[in-house]
Amino acid sequence: MISPFFLLKPNMPNKTDKQDNKKAGSTVSTEAVKELRDMTGVAVMQCKTALEEAGGDLEKAAVILRKVSGGMAAKKAARTFKAGTIQSYVHANGTVAAMVELDCETDFVAGNDGFKALARDIAMHVTASNPKFVRKEDVTEADKKAAREVFEAEAKDKPAAMRAKIVEGKMATYLAEMVLLDQPFIKDPSVTIQGLLDAAMQKFGEKTDVGRFIRFKILER
Repeated sequence: MISPFFLLKPNMPNKTDKQDNKKAGSTVSTEAVKELRDMTGVAVMQCKTALEEAGGDLEKAAVILRKVSGGMAAKKAARTFKAGTIQSYVHANGTVAAMVELDCETDFVAGNDGFKALARDIAMHVTASNPKFVRKEDVTEADKKAAREVFEAEAKDKPAAMRAKIVEGKMATYLAEMVLLDQPFIKDPSVTIQGLLDAAMQKFGEKTDVGRFIRFKILER
């Protein structure tokens, strides 16, 4: 909204007010705040603060919000899940689908359309990316051992000094590909599924996590 002052005196800006606004950090435009909110779903004041810290740069502000959401997630780690939603996604070709349980603390958040949409997005991601585990802790020792044996066989002709590093690198890549929370989000590879959950905790104010998922594909048992 344009200030009446500027309508009356277009050629005479109030220098004192500009200086005061700059000191107060209010030079961030309403449009920029709205754009960042639309990008992240985070509260208006948090978006404004992040933009001020980033000097108005939207990408930097988004990074700042992700860091903040990660810190908030750590603080909420001890909270208890008492509610959640189950959402599904079926691919357009009708041959592959997924169902995801997304947990939270209250029925109020579980019933939120944005929370349900997040669960559907994760279900779509599972359909496309086919993870095998929710988190690293779910990977069994047998799975790790089998993968390591394969990678050691692949690296057997490499110099001994490099072999261990190559195997560990392959293990890290394997886990990133197989673990849902470590995978880059299919709709925005700049953020992982864990990053989505951290942002959701910041947005909804509650501990949020994937409880479980299941993926179906025609003739796949």
